[in-house]
Amino acid sequence: MDKIHPLLDKAKQTQAKRYEKEKRLLGLVGAVLSLVILIAFYYSGLSTWLSNLQIGNSIIWTFLLYMNSLYILSTLLGLPLAFYTSYLHEHKWNFSNHTVKSWSWEKLKSFLLGLILMILLLGLLFWIMGFTPRYWWLIAGLTMAVVSVIFATLFPVVILPIFNKYTPIQSAELTEALEKILSREGLKSGGFFMEDKSRQTKKENAFLAGLGKTRRVVLADNLMKNMSVSEIESIIAHEVGHYKFKHIWKSIALGTLQQLIVFYVLNKTMIWIFPQFLASTEWNLALFPFFIIFLTVISTFLFGPLSQAISRHFEREADRISLQMIEDKKAFLTAMSGLADRNLLNAYPEWWVKLLYYSHPPIGERLAMAENFIKKI
Repeated sequence: MDKIHPLLDKAKQTQAKRYEKEKRLLGLVGAVLSLVILIAFYYSGLSTWLSNLQIGNSIIWTFLLYMNSLYILSTLLGLPLAFYTSYLHEHKWNFSNHTVKSWSWEKLKSFLLGLILMILLLGLLFWIMGFTPRYWWLIAGLTMAVVSVIFATLFPVVILPIFNKYTPIQSAELTEALEKILSREGLKSGGFFMEDKSRQTKKENAFLAGLGKTRRVVLADNLMKNMSVSEIESIIAHEVGHYKFKHIWKSIALGTLQQLIVFYVLNKTMIWIFPQFLASTEWNLALFPFFIIFLTVISTFLFGPLSQAISRHFEREADRISLQMIEDKKAFLTAMSGLADRNLLNAYPEWWVKLLYYSHPPIGERLAMAENFIKKI
């Protein structure tokens, strides 16, 4: 990191590299822990025992007991690492604004929401596997596309309010500027909202979420505090770029294709290693730990770097739209560099880190692209 963009703070970038490395290592530890838990759950005999329990006259009760047991056990065993990663480590870097009480409450809400979604989605998956074992991978893959659309639509109005409060933005100057940005691409917002993100973290974010009537512009309160109106315009213009290029729909389509391929390969792998797979719901439950392990491995190796590369391409397209739409081009530069310094985003990661972990182009690349864009005007 001998040469960095002049708007970036070199000391902050040195810290960002350390912070990123620590977060990456913690993520790897978490992945290994999850793997160990799943393997232990299977080879301890607990998975087979739970899957063969006869509760009432329906397999549904066995399914519910099995999934609750695995989910609760995994959560409890992973709790110390989760506390260190999202509480102690974030406090160490002066990001977290949580108390132990507020962190615990958020974790409890995440736990209950995760449990509900897991039961609904896996219940649907297991029903499909039982209904059409031969073509479950095809039906499940297509069903996930429908689920993705439903989730994208409901996310800002059902899921987000569980964790944060969203109040209409009162600044007429800001809302008029953002309305102007959206109207350039024929978009209408369901409202402009401020998120009370500072209750949880000092990190800043902004996004345009939802589909149709649920579409809304959301700005974190700490971002509104630290950015000018012009800088916020550049951020939202970037989000508008995603809608202009239909990135949400493209992501759903690509995700569906990816899911179909992954499920197909997973189906062949499971049948090859475990001939009992798909013989009955009891067997599917018993083998579920390996189902999850193989699903993760296949998804990661087949599509991990490719998915990240496609995402980075989408982000570059959105960046270019942002620069085309905003009047103050330099606001894009100061917005990006400010986010990098305040959120400790590594602007110049090593190539392999970018390949494996970055869904957005590194800030250094985005700044260089913007500089070139401005020079050509």
